[in-house]
Amino acid sequence: MDKKVGGASGAADVQQHVDMRVSCRASTVVWYAAFVSISAIGLATRLYQLDVPAHVCWDETHFGKFANWYINRTFFFDVHPPLGKMLIGMSGFLSGYDGSFAFVNPGDEYGATPYLGMRFFCCLMGASVIPLVFLIVWELTLSVGAATLSSTLVICDIASLTISRFILLDPILMSFILLSTYCCLKFVSLRHRAFHATWWFWMTATGVSLACALGVKFVGLFIVLFVGLNTVADLWHLLGDLRNSMTTVIQHLLARVVCLIAVPALVYVSFYAVHFHLLKKS
Repeated sequence: MDKKVGGASGAADVQQHVDMRVSCRASTVVWYAAFVSISAIGLATRLYQLDVPAHVCWDETHFGKFANWYINRTFFFDVHPPLGKMLIGMSGFLSGYDGSFAFVNPGDEYGATPYLGMRFFCCLMGASVIPLVFLIVWELTLSVGAATLSSTLVICDIASLTISRFILLDPILMSFILLSTYCCLKFVSLRHRAFHATWWFWMTATGVSLACALGVKFVGLFIVLFVGLNTVADLWHLLGDLRNSMTTVIQHLLARVVCLIAVPALVYVSFYAVHFHLLKKS
């Protein structure tokens, strides 16, 4: 009798384990299906008729000029940090644009000018906002439904769609701000694996992303403030946990100083080093 009961119990455990594996595999398939579908739809909506209108729109007059100056290596001064403009210039250069179009007034026809490379790059950065929103909401809720709904709302947002289709800094800025947020959330989720390789990776990635956000526009300071306040709160909880020795708390503090202050500062300064190295003509 005991053997039969034991055998039945063992069979039930095996069946439960199998059911859990099937459920886990099904959940993974659903997650990837939702993520890929949302990302593809978002990209398609941003790429649709990207060449329309075939004339200079709005602030393309400014950022097109900046691309010209980088491609022609002509020195200039601007209120914004250099990263976003350098990336636009690089995308133009790689797509065959030679920096000769004047970008004088909105409405000027592009004609045969290969402007689509710069628009395409900005479009990709704007489209990356959608999967990043999906990943951020997933980290916060662990709900595929919530992540799908949130990213769908961004897909349908006309302002986000429009601003992602032109040669502007805003889609680049939005992408780096959301990347910083996602990296920070991943880092925080690994607090139970402190000083593990993945912990270091996501904290360093947070620092680099912060530098990139700030390197596009000074509005990026708001995400620096968000990560900074999160870090202060995290350190405060570590200090208040009596299970942690003062040595451990100091190690955590130094790790954050290196990855969230020193690394971003070095990366940010490197943008200006590249900027001044490129612009040699006056």
